[in-house]
Amino acid sequence: MPNVKAFSELLAAARHSAVHLEMRDSYGIASEAAEFEEFRRTGVHPDLDPEGAAWSGWVSMVRATVARGVAMRRVRIVSEPVTEYIRYEHAGTIVNVTAGEQVRWLPRRRASDLALPGNDFWLFDRTTVRFNHFTGDGASAGSEMRHEPAVAKLCADAFEAVWERAVPHEQYTL
Repeated sequence: MPNVKAFSELLAAARHSAVHLEMRDSYGIASEAAEFEEFRRTGVHPDLDPEGAAWSGWVSMVRATVARGVAMRRVRIVSEPVTEYIRYEHAGTIVNVTAGEQVRWLPRRRASDLALPGNDFWLFDRTTVRFNHFTGDGASAGSEMRHEPAVAKLCADAFEAVWERAVPHEQYTL
C-alpha cells in the first residue's frame, strides 16, 4: 500500500503512546514458522531470551521507546479454549513484558458488545493508525495508514474498552 511508513519509524516518532490490538486466533507469519512448528512439537517456546538474535531488534525498539516515556500496550482478543498459536504467543509474551510492553488478554466472549474495527492495528499517539491486514490463513497482506480523526477515535475507543476488560498477562491462564 502506498505511503505506509515503516513500523520502526512510526514507533520512533511516538511521543506518548503506542497501542496494539490483536484479534486473530492464528497468524501465519513466515518468519515465525520454524519456531512455531518447534513449539507445536515440544510444547515449549524455543526462544525466550530477550537478548537473543531473534528478539534483539524488537526488544531494543521497545526498550528505547519506553525509555523515552512512551507507554506501549498490547491487548489480544482470543477465543477460548485457545488455539495452539495463542498458546505459542502466550508463552513468548514474557519477552514483550520484560522489554517494557504492558500486555493483556481478553476472552472473545467478553468482547461481544464492543465496537471493534475490522482489522488488527497499531495506534500511535491517538492520531496515526496502522492497520495490519492478513489473508484468511493469517499471512501478512500488507498494512494501511490512516490519519482521519474519526478512524483514530474509533481505534482509541476500541482499544481502551478492550484494555479495561482484559486480564493482565501475569494473571491470564490458558
